[in-house]
Amino acid sequence: MPFEPAECFERDMGCTEAEWLAWLPGAVGQAPLRLDRGQAQVELGSGRLTLRWQALPPRRIALVQLPRLSVSFRFEGVEARLRQAFMRHFDLYMQRGGG
Repeated sequence: MPFEPAECFERDMGCTEAEWLAWLPGAVGQAPLRLDRGQAQVELGSGRLTLRWQALPPRRIALVQLPRLSVSFRFEGVEARLRQAFMRHFDLYMQRGGG
């Protein structure tokens, strides 16, 4: 059964706010994006996604420090199929790896 994102949820992102803002336009694809301080609106079909974020203290593992950003997602008037397609693209774009 395919993953169906909820209408509202939160995530910890392993990035700085500057990195988030640089990646966000590509992560939303062709959807219209409006940025404000600490939040963004993404038009999806006849509905929208509101994103809000704030920096969290870094995660520390021994001597390593990893940046963290708390991001809340709120879909309004976006059908499940469109939420699923959007999040599939968003997650693949935001995925970072090494090696």
